[in-house]
Amino acid sequence: MKEITKEVYLKWYEDMLFWRKFEDKLAALYIQQKVRGFLHLYNGQEAVLAGALHAMDLSKDKMITAYRNHVQPIGMGVDPRKVMAELLGKATGTSQGLGGSMHIFSKEHGFYGGHGIVGAQIPVGAGIAFADKYFETGGVTLTYFGDGAARQGSLHEAFNMAMLWKLPVVFIVENNGYAMGTSVERTANHTDIWKLGLGYEMPCGPVDGMNPIKVAEAMHEAMERARKGEGPTFLEMKTYRYRGHSMSDAQHYRTKDEVAEYKKIDPITQVLNVIKEKGYATDEEVEVIDARVKSLVSECEQFAEESPYPDPSVMYDVVYEQKDYPFLSHKL
Repeated sequence: MKEITKEVYLKWYEDMLFWRKFEDKLAALYIQQKVRGFLHLYNGQEAVLAGALHAMDLSKDKMITAYRNHVQPIGMGVDPRKVMAELLGKATGTSQGLGGSMHIFSKEHGFYGGHGIVGAQIPVGAGIAFADKYFETGGVTLTYFGDGAARQGSLHEAFNMAMLWKLPVVFIVENNGYAMGTSVERTANHTDIWKLGLGYEMPCGPVDGMNPIKVAEAMHEAMERARKGEGPTFLEMKTYRYRGHSMSDAQHYRTKDEVAEYKKIDPITQVLNVIKEKGYATDEEVEVIDARVKSLVSECEQFAEESPYPDPSVMYDVVYEQKDYPFLSHKL
């Protein structure tokens, strides 16, 4: 695995802090009704992404996830200004403002969504991995989903074929404790979701999803196994979300004390503590990073606010193609 150096810690801190503040800004814009529809925030789960990116080869590896998907494409290299513009429905967004919060996408940067249908991305991730194996690209696909999606039947179909064909895919369940407002304990007779892999003899196990080092180590091992042609791995990232399922979630199913307890192991704080303990940065240098993050978030907001809305005619261009068919008397 690539060494976790001073530079890595400083990058982790700046990246995770930016992702957190980016989502906080989106929450504020949602309250102002500048972000419409649903809004699912990633606050608290940043270590899962930071650790994975450390293990990835961004020149060939790919990622696919569910609708809590704003910061992943940023980590993969997508311009954060375009991501925010997309959430505000602007023409400068990643999908010209037509995809919105749940459907960020960038083929250029190997990010394949952003999927609003619960669990739909699981077999799609296996399919992308099949393409990598078929074309011998050497790439590995990270396929993320939530603890609620782990109950979908499509998971079992994808697991079976991925093992049968030894596909280069890593399945990752981000277990943040709740499927919308339903706790893991109420969705199945077991709470160790990673054990679902045992039925397929798939390498599997739990990971501390609040610690980017633990995530990086587990992801490196799984991805190396995939690159060697040994097939998939199933990892359960035990993490936590500090905000509700979406902005419309009143969170009556959990207490403030529970959230406060998990904030004691906030991944950003954990990384910052190491930076201070090891003397990787002075308080003044940390303040410079904080200021840089704040400035970039403001830049993203300004870019999105000042961008134009797409012309209404664009929606027809992406829905269907107008063609002549000899067996029809009219155009579709």
